[in-house]
Amino acid sequence: MTGFWSAYIIVLTVLTVAATVWLMWSNRVPPNDNKDTTGHKWDGDLEEYNNPMPRWWLWLFYVSVIFSIGYVVAYPGMGSFAGTLGWTQVSQYEAEVAATEERYAAFYAQFSDMDLETLAQNESAMSAAHNIFGNNCAQCHGSDGRGAKGFPNLTDGDWLYGGDPDTLMATISNGRNGIMPAQEAILGSSEAVGDVVEYVLSFSGREASAERAARGKEKFAVVCAACHMPDGTGMKALGAPNLTDDVWIYGGDRETIRYAIVNGRNNQMPAQLGNLGEDRVRLMAAYVLSLARDGGS
Repeated sequence: MTGFWSAYIIVLTVLTVAATVWLMWSNRVPPNDNKDTTGHKWDGDLEEYNNPMPRWWLWLFYVSVIFSIGYVVAYPGMGSFAGTLGWTQVSQYEAEVAATEERYAAFYAQFSDMDLETLAQNESAMSAAHNIFGNNCAQCHGSDGRGAKGFPNLTDGDWLYGGDPDTLMATISNGRNGIMPAQEAILGSSEAVGDVVEYVLSFSGREASAERAARGKEKFAVVCAACHMPDGTGMKALGAPNLTDDVWIYGGDRETIRYAIVNGRNNQMPAQLGNLGEDRVRLMAAYVLSLARDGGS
């Protein structure tokens, strides 16, 4: 906050409090022992007494003014003045987070010596992991872990980078960034793209033009095999999908495959270690193992 706006808020606050007190004080009415009236009269004989406000109400108001002055002295409220107590929303939040982490430390400590396979079978751990998954992962992978278009299904045992415990820990901790470059310019023509599409369809045993698939095989070997391997089984080191198992992140119809080849894909899973911490990451990795084991049930 700049010095001008800080001074503006301080002056405005002080003037507002002072003006309010002055207004109440200047309009006070002494006890009306003589039954003076305001001079207003209705229906010929109905008059209004000029009575003071109740003393208790006035004192309650003055006490609230004194409290407000004490508040802005002790807490932030006067421009950039931090208050004599040094309280901030950030410090209170950090204190509450630290207290919460301390309470949970004992809970997570009981799982520290368990490997992920054992942890995946621990009912108490998986109950906590289910809640963590719902708060941090379900937005993309679905509440049941079955994913959505563009987001992997975690229950089918099909893994882009691998589903062993160490790889899952690395994936959740550090995130992933999978990029498939656009290939139409490299393939040379729209016709060549169509040939490769037919060849990709043939990997999973679906109906495809044999003639076009044969032409596509040559293009695939030159342009695509470096990542997806010559037999289309993919490469976990790069996160290149297996094209032979009929498991598709975006869909496996002709138009969707063609779109991917022409325009490429760019998928990113954010790193979660900084957000969750190591204890929660371990629970998440174990939970994902349990989803794959149980098929999301």
